[in-house]
Amino acid sequence: MLWSIIIGALIGLIAGAITGKGDKMGCIANIIAGLVGSWLGQMLLGSWGPHLAGMALIPSIVGAIIIVLIVSAIFAKKNQ
Repeated sequence: MLWSIIIGALIGLIAGAITGKGDKMGCIANIIAGLVGSWLGQMLLGSWGPHLAGMALIPSIVGAIIIVLIVSAIFAKKNQ
């Protein structure tokens, strides 16, 4: 369980860095984006590529990028 949380945080951190939204996200948001993004990415793209803690890394990062962009768009509209 702890290993999954750590890998989820790293996936969320990578997704935040790729999208440029990572500086606004906290540690908990990185973990949630990584775990939910991992689920979404594997549902959409399958389970291929290298695996860590039961998560396929490439689909997980793609899924986390999607989650970060959606959440950023929602919060951007609320702040306007």
